[in-house]
Amino acid sequence: MTDSSWHTACALNALEDKQAAEFTLDDTPGFVIAHKGELRAYVNRCPHLGIELNWMPGRFLDAEQCFIQCATHGALFSLDKGLCIAGPCQGEALQQLDTRIDQDQILVRFPE
Repeated sequence: MTDSSWHTACALNALEDKQAAEFTLDDTPGFVIAHKGELRAYVNRCPHLGIELNWMPGRFLDAEQCFIQCATHGALFSLDKGLCIAGPCQGEALQQLDTRIDQDQILVRFPE
């Protein structure tokens, strides 16, 4: 069970375009990524196997930095919606989290 309270993910100035920061939200691993001036946060679990996506701390993107990539089986997810566009979970999506900025901190929560 999760609550709907906001939790700090990272400082706003810690992210540049196409950079990600990891956090834990109610014992669930997650990450926030900056893309084209917007922030997106997702639960760090591949919909295919339920494993964490990144291959190293903070490393979530493919070599061209166009997609979020699962390090285990190479599935590719869009940065803006987390939709799987290639791989064994094609058509599924990452679980998106709500984001907001408060006093130069990026806050996240599970959607209500």
